[in-house]
Amino acid sequence: MGFLLNKCTFKVYNSELINSCAPFDCDNPDLNDFFRNDSLKYHDELLGKTYCFTLDENPEIIVCAFTISNDSIKTFLLPNARKKKVIKDIPREKTMKSYPAVLIGRLGVNKKYRFIEGETERTGKQLMDFIKSWFIDGANKTGCRFIVVDSYNDVSPLRYYTENQFIPLFSSDEQEKEYTGIPIDTILATRLMYFDLIVLKR
Repeated sequence: MGFLLNKCTFKVYNSELINSCAPFDCDNPDLNDFFRNDSLKYHDELLGKTYCFTLDENPEIIVCAFTISNDSIKTFLLPNARKKKVIKDIPREKTMKSYPAVLIGRLGVNKKYRFIEGETERTGKQLMDFIKSWFIDGANKTGCRFIVVDSYNDVSPLRYYTENQFIPLFSSDEQEKEYTGIPIDTILATRLMYFDLIVLKR
């Protein structure tokens, strides 16, 4: 996390920041529109909170941003094989029907800052490492076993989350549609994925 932690500043993504910064462009029109127009509405309605990193040498530049909210993994809604995979590292006496999670609702990296010369890790990897470490920090005010994400069902975002050790919550598009009530003839726009934070505590 060298570049993000050493050359950027972590901030709440609010109206003052949006108005003082250059338009955030992560090369995805849907994400750009969300961060520009909808993230504050989500905050006002208590549906999600957005954070970002700005560049120290030019605070008008937003390097990356993400929105998070409370969520859970309801194992009783999963196929048996997937349920066993999700809870395999949870002691049997701690088994529950639902496990606390945080949802990454949106995540984007400025297209000009995805690769930083001299850095061994891409900015997106540094950002995900930051988010993971944030939720196992002793100062975290709530229990959070998993990080979940509803990733765009495209090669690039799926590869990003897979490279960051996220696992599909369902084994296939067809299974996800079956268990989430999506008509089988519908194209699945997103895929549910999860990361078990306990691996970082061991």
